[in-house]
Amino acid sequence: MVTGLLNTTSNPVSPGSSSPPREPPNKPNEFIPPTRPSSTPFPHPDHRHSKPCYLGDSRYGSDWLPCSDSSTSLDDEPKTLPPPITNLDSLPIEVQEAILDHLFGYRVSATSRSAMSVSCVTRSWGTALRHSRRKELTELARVSEIWRVLVQQRLYRHVKLKATIDCLEDAMLHFTKYQHLQSYVKHIEIWFPVFQPTYGPVALSNTLSLPTVTMEGLTNATYTLPGNNCTLEEVFLFVSQALPQARVLTLEGGERRKAPQVLHFQEQRINPGFRKALPVLESVQTLVTRGQWNLTRQEEDFATILESLPSLAEWQSSYSKPKSKSYITMSDFLPRLPHHISNLSLCLESDYRREAVVPAFYSKVVRKTHICIQMAEALLNLENFAYTGRICHHFFEVAMQLADPRTTKLKSIDLTIKNCCRIGDFQESGSGIQDMGFIDAFERLVIAGIRSLEKFKELTYLRIRFVDLDSILPPLNPFFILRNNVCAGVWSDRILMELARVRPRASFMELSESFDIVYNKDGRMVIAPEHPRSRVTSLKLANYRSLTTGMAMS
Repeated sequence: MVTGLLNTTSNPVSPGSSSPPREPPNKPNEFIPPTRPSSTPFPHPDHRHSKPCYLGDSRYGSDWLPCSDSSTSLDDEPKTLPPPITNLDSLPIEVQEAILDHLFGYRVSATSRSAMSVSCVTRSWGTALRHSRRKELTELARVSEIWRVLVQQRLYRHVKLKATIDCLEDAMLHFTKYQHLQSYVKHIEIWFPVFQPTYGPVALSNTLSLPTVTMEGLTNATYTLPGNNCTLEEVFLFVSQALPQARVLTLEGGERRKAPQVLHFQEQRINPGFRKALPVLESVQTLVTRGQWNLTRQEEDFATILESLPSLAEWQSSYSKPKSKSYITMSDFLPRLPHHISNLSLCLESDYRREAVVPAFYSKVVRKTHICIQMAEALLNLENFAYTGRICHHFFEVAMQLADPRTTKLKSIDLTIKNCCRIGDFQESGSGIQDMGFIDAFERLVIAGIRSLEKFKELTYLRIRFVDLDSILPPLNPFFILRNNVCAGVWSDRILMELARVRPRASFMELSESFDIVYNKDGRMVIAPEHPRSRVTSLKLANYRSLTTGMAMS
């Protein structure tokens, strides 16, 4: 049997008789290939090559010969391949953009209409368009003419200037000399200094104060009020003339004790009540105001700035420190918010810590206004609303009364709570996971927010959270989030019933009955979720009462 399998063809070392040729099997029917559809790129077969032919290749040795079919004699000639791309300018512009994006970082579009869509990629507009100014990356502009344009576009997308007369004059001369750079600036940031150093003589005394190093040597410096700050009118005039394509405008008023207000016009140095229109900035679509108390202190100040921005669609407003006047002035202006603003972010208190009682400054606010009602009135024309400060369930209840389901366009609400305003109950009005009065007020706020979904049909994102950086159990800081009909956070029977009534398709990811509090090896209380390294997604409100009792007993 083995001898029959070995022949001269299969085993040339052992010559033998060749096996008889095999008879081909009977083929009753020849195989007919199906007709190629007309939609294929090549509907007819290519008969130019009857058999595969191979050019000489070192992998097959010198004994390998190409086929001798006369029909392929022309194809046996070596084909000339295109030379590889060795010039950087020959690459597609998309490839060169990708290379620079890898070096400079991700670029956010300056025409982004919503801060929430930006926040998922970057932290804020303050860094959304900023790129590294390192010398190595700056010198990449010398690589080629194309790279010079691409690198300069990234370097000049976000320009930050000091709001002094000298600084603005230097910037105006620079952009006048290099006019092609003007169109590259998409975000202009102007910050008003609140201190100005005044240098004295050379420090030769033996005082304990540290001297300041300057070009002239060591000097003593004292800080006084700035005397060469420019006015807001001069800032707007500079932007309109030098940066006509800026999309984002940031004004930073700074913060110091008893800081002076930024002058809007030179005439206000003599007549503080002087008013007129600011230069119009047609291109600005996003306004960011930080340290807003130094920029706007009256209702007329808000109107003067916003009236000069007719294309404004997004406003991010924040105060450096909590003030009673911040709540009062915003309450006065919010009902007059221009209708073309669709995205509003308002931060009145950024101190993320619990409080034992309501501070004294807020008692002045309660006697004059209730900001929840004014914010509810402004909510009707917005698409995205973010707020940090004090709020209560009246915000949603008033918004429901005023909203028309046929015309509302609200899509997202993001609330970060300092405390729930409880009018008339200042003795027991603290905040934190150990304050049951706050937990009950938080539940009323969440229920009111869920109930408002009945009017706001387009609302797909709702987040209500309390942040306490000093909490003994940070995972227990109460929060509620609804994203695309998926809920997480605090829950109770009332919350589940209201959610099932208003939006039946929405449901919680999970419903945990306990907090699963354990002690780690250091003796500290921690939360042990069911799945390690996962976030807490379910907090039963009834457990906060037992938590408060247990901590009081311990």
